Amino acid sequence: MNVLKFGGSSVANPQNIEKVVEIIANASINNQLIVVVSAFGKTTNKLIASAEQAAQNNVNYLENFKEVEQLHFEVIHELVPKNQQEEVKTHITSLFKQLKTLLEGCFLLNEITPKTLATISCFGELLSSYIIASIASKELDVVYKDSRELISTSNDFDKAQVDFQLTNANCKAYFSTNKHQVTLLPGFIARTKEGKSTTLGRGGSDYSAAIYAAAVSADELQIWTDVSGMYTANPHLVKQAFPIPHISYQEAMELSHFGAKVIYPPTIQPVLEKEIPIRIKNTFDPENVGTLISKITENGKPVKGISHIENITLLTLEGSGMVGVSGISKRLFETLSAHNINVVLITQASSEHSICVGIYDEDAEKAALKINEAFAIEIERHKIDPIIVEQGLAIIALVGDKMRNHQGLSGQMFSSLGKNNVNIRAIAQGASEKNISAVINSSDAKKALNTLHEQFFEEKVKQLNLFVTGVGNVGERFLAQIHQQKKYLKEQLKLNIRVVGISNSKQMVFDESGISLKSWKEQLQNGEASSLELFFQRIKTLNLRNSVFIDNTANQQVSEVYEHYLANNIGVVTCNKIACASELNNYKKLKHISHKFNAPFLFETNVGAGLPIIDTLKNLIASGDRVHKIQAVLSGSLNFVFNNFNKNISFHDVVQQAQEQGYTEPDPKIDLSGVDVARKILILARESGYELELSDIENNAFLPKKSLKTTNNEDFYASLTEFESHFQQIYKEAADKDCRLKYVAEFNNGKASVGLQHIPFDHPFYNLEGSDNIVLFFTDRYPVNPLQIKGAGAGAEVTASGIFADVIRIGNQ
Repeated sequence: MNVLKFGGSSVANPQNIEKVVEIIANASINNQLIVVVSAFGKTTNKLIASAEQAAQNNVNYLENFKEVEQLHFEVIHELVPKNQQEEVKTHITSLFKQLKTLLEGCFLLNEITPKTLATISCFGELLSSYIIASIASKELDVVYKDSRELISTSNDFDKAQVDFQLTNANCKAYFSTNKHQVTLLPGFIARTKEGKSTTLGRGGSDYSAAIYAAAVSADELQIWTDVSGMYTANPHLVKQAFPIPHISYQEAMELSHFGAKVIYPPTIQPVLEKEIPIRIKNTFDPENVGTLISKITENGKPVKGISHIENITLLTLEGSGMVGVSGISKRLFETLSAHNINVVLITQASSEHSICVGIYDEDAEKAALKINEAFAIEIERHKIDPIIVEQGLAIIALVGDKMRNHQGLSGQMFSSLGKNNVNIRAIAQGASEKNISAVINSSDAKKALNTLHEQFFEEKVKQLNLFVTGVGNVGERFLAQIHQQKKYLKEQLKLNIRVVGISNSKQMVFDESGISLKSWKEQLQNGEASSLELFFQRIKTLNLRNSVFIDNTANQQVSEVYEHYLANNIGVVTCNKIACASELNNYKKLKHISHKFNAPFLFETNVGAGLPIIDTLKNLIASGDRVHKIQAVLSGSLNFVFNNFNKNISFHDVVQQAQEQGYTEPDPKIDLSGVDVARKILILARESGYELELSDIENNAFLPKKSLKTTNNEDFYASLTEFESHFQQIYKEAADKDCRLKYVAEFNNGKASVGLQHIPFDHPFYNLEGSDNIVLFFTDRYPVNPLQIKGAGAGAEVTASGIFADVIRIGNQ
């Protein structure tokens, strides 16, 4: 004999009920069945809401009642055989009359007792089970039986305790003589010895089924629901979660206790003693094998699942008067027990200075009041502090029978959470090591679950969530490169890169599952109005693990928000030089915040576009080398300009060509004024360990003062035409010496400068072509023959690749 239980979602509407009947029919072939059903989806919630409204003299209580009534008669009309409809309608009408009378009583008395609420709650299952039995009887040998005639309980009406001796006797007596193929019963409900209706607690239909399974020593208990088994984590919060094929009773109890709602926690106890296997099945995918729960599972991963509970309050009792004093814990827990307050988690420091307990938010106010009353004398004498109440918390738990045999699981758990700035408020781990629990902020629950799932269940594929601002030349190419390399990164580097947010100066778009990089332009065009603050707040609210903000702009205001991102554990990758070339204190502060909150701050493209200049410099310093001197051509745009400028082409035309090909900033004056190069040598000096300000860089400008004072590109280009003779003279002076013009940045013994220089043919800079950059590092290890880095140093494509490289560096950390 098998016992099948169908939950509320499985019988939520006529279409689902037809699926249930089909499953019962297939399962009953050559097998006698006990079938337990819940109330139609959300019915019990509506009945309780209606009762509470009635007790508050709210006339709207009838609205929920009418909705419930309408659904049940719709099911009867659609599915019950025509020749039985009158009989079924008569019975159901009688039940609804009783229900309405109870609700009217609550309304008139302006109150509701636990006994009345339990009686009202029973109606959902009484209605659904009778109707489904009538529907199934069309094709099957079905008998209907009221569970209240079999399951006997205590007088605790809403969470009654089962009298197993009497219940088992009732079940054995009934089922030993029952010859019908299918016995259909309502779940959740029971009765006292005196005949008063009780309930087994929310989720009690699972418990009812387990009671029957144990009483008749069933071959298997099947829990049919709307998911294909118990998952490695909540699939609504962790998209990569998957069903667990096989799990032990103990693991299932731990997971269900910590929020896995697939099975009601007390369900397991009755069948555990008789070692009756439980199978979790999906009503909407009956061919799926689901999850098998049994005594022993095969060897597998040490962690079987990750679960969590929301709406947790942490109570902390502490004080010097607790140390070495016996009975403190006893008094605390007796107080909570006396007021029916359930303790979810307990942790105590070895110093005995404090005890922390986790309870549900709904009990927090009562618990704090009663504990302070219980310890009033100690609080008055300042031996113990008033209870500390912290709300807005959640508990996450790693569960697995084999965890005790694997070292380092706690370390992996807390390390991965720490890297994502998930603050741990309390920790609890039993000696059996089947469960490691941690209390965290509720706002971090989703991020924590995904982080831990990635750590323990996924094929070491690290997910990065990118938020990109600036989608001009560089930004567009950056997105194209990610799209092109996405498959390679996942297969070869085990990196799953998702672009979750994109913004420009006017609009922004978000998609938590990842924006399609084929159609991002259309999505952005139809996006919402954007601002720097709004973009940041949306990223902060999403609170995704491994979040990275990408700045592809040259905007001062964007650079000023880095601090907020880093302080919220959101990495920053930028080609915008303004932040790292800002005041020294700001540069230091960004570095400090990056380290403090474990948030990467990478800016390789600040110098040399895609060239690994800063990364190489960092490695030199980290390995103990010391930089004395730097010589460099750091402006790809200026190198392009002076490589192409001669007596046969105007300076204006060369600069315009450089801008059109994406070598200059949107404002070319930034490049030609030397400010951009000054920022770059400043960044290199700072990364070398020297403390300089931008004002310390000597800038030997070659532009006329009038050109430097222009305020827009049109006036700037007009000035270049006006001073063409000035630029031709600069070219002639170099040509007369058989030299080439190069805009050189130098740093030597703590001093830095930038400016045009005449480069002779035997100098390493002489043959620097196109928009290439070159850097020479003179260090303790390279005192005479400098370390040289050379290559393309400008252009949207190489800059985008440099940003991409920084993202990959974060992924590999």
